[in-house]
Amino acid sequence: MDKEARLQGTTPAEHPEALRLWLRMLTCTQLIETRVRAALREQFDTTLPRFDLMAQLERAPEGLKMNELSRRMMVTGGNVTGITDQLVSEGLVQRLDVAGDRRAYRVQLTPAGRAQFAAMAQQHEVWIVDAFAALSEKEVATLHRLLGRVKANSQTAVPSPPGPSPHLSLETS
Repeated sequence: MDKEARLQGTTPAEHPEALRLWLRMLTCTQLIETRVRAALREQFDTTLPRFDLMAQLERAPEGLKMNELSRRMMVTGGNVTGITDQLVSEGLVQRLDVAGDRRAYRVQLTPAGRAQFAAMAQQHEVWIVDAFAALSEKEVATLHRLLGRVKANSQTAVPSPPGPSPHLSLETS
């Protein structure tokens, strides 16, 4: 073990390039998300969770049950309920009864919500394209393909048993 690793109480990483790549991906994701959050707030006076909920509803014109929204957004039902309540009060979404289930209802974009989401989605696309502007079309396609392989592997990989891991912080370069 080298002196720096002993001082930090960690062991040197076996796969430093994979760890560096993970940190780079995490940093890029956080930087882009921070920019998108700020731009949504500045240009549309909204939040990323509200945008995400509306995006889910845009993909399901017939609406979605609250538990389905929660599952798709990977957040608790309470979070979805709070956002939905706000959007209902603003006339951007509506609640519809579910036939045969008096306890459930579907949430659906209203025409005003659909129009507002369309404007936000168009601008969101500009922000995301801008985030990748330093890459050529071929590089974007290659990165997409490679990350697709990582995604597929991560969905089927069996996690390793827990063990010691070096303390990691976000990269600075």
